[in-house]
Amino acid sequence: MFQKVDPKTLDLNPFSAVGDQWMLITAGTPDRCNAMTASWGGLGVLWGVPMATCYIRPQRYTKKFVDGSEYFTLSFFGEAHRPQLNLCGTKSGRDVDKGKECGFTVAAGAGNAPYFEQAELVLVCRKRMAVPMDPALMPEDVKEKWYPNSDWHTMYWGEVVEALKKV
Repeated sequence: MFQKVDPKTLDLNPFSAVGDQWMLITAGTPDRCNAMTASWGGLGVLWGVPMATCYIRPQRYTKKFVDGSEYFTLSFFGEAHRPQLNLCGTKSGRDVDKGKECGFTVAAGAGNAPYFEQAELVLVCRKRMAVPMDPALMPEDVKEKWYPNSDWHTMYWGEVVEALKKV
């Protein structure tokens, strides 16, 4: 069971939650959604509201769902779900129903945004901006290390309109 909480009250270290523990980016509808594991993103304040950022490469199937949706979710899980997060980061939703494969149950947050009930924390985000990364603005060492195939991420900013914490 989830409880709505004020995002400002969350006891969350975004560096470890995103970078070490990972998160799922999910978009679409509860009936047809896709999720991907991500370890790049951020949380903060922009335009006076709580904001989350995430980054998606053009070849990821989830990108189609985020691009076609007004809302997306960022979900954080406990360590027991590491195998499922690994699956969602290595298999494509084009080939497998990730939710079913992981044994996840789909639920809906604000804006009918899909998330999985097995999460510990869900941030429902209203997409406010999406911008392709500009390689002309990147340092050469970053391009060499992270973009050998020139598959630049799109940066997404989402206003956190609902925070759901498992109780």
